[in-house]
Amino acid sequence: MIRKKVLDPARVRKTGKSFCFISHRFLTDGFLQALTRHELALYVFLVLASDRNGLSFYGDKSICSILSFKNDEYIFARSCLIHKDLIIHDGRLFQVLSLPESVHHKEAIQ
Repeated sequence: MIRKKVLDPARVRKTGKSFCFISHRFLTDGFLQALTRHELALYVFLVLASDRNGLSFYGDKSICSILSFKNDEYIFARSCLIHKDLIIHDGRLFQVLSLPESVHHKEAIQ
């Protein structure tokens, strides 16, 4: 068994006032591998931008600007995350959802 030792005790990560969390299942259950780089960037951004309920009000233009996405790249990544059941978007509000039981391997979005 590997013994873990904190490498820099002065730099141990702490949670601040904001809430940001990605479940370990995201890695171990294949969600990370199932995302394109645009989908992953958008997902991580939404996780970072959301409150404890997974809600974020960032607008499309702001997200594109921050992530250096073209509008069509953003729309496609957003559609894919919705299709993979990772987020919901109602036109102005995002919600990052709890991870589904398994990675969705549905038909690709056209």
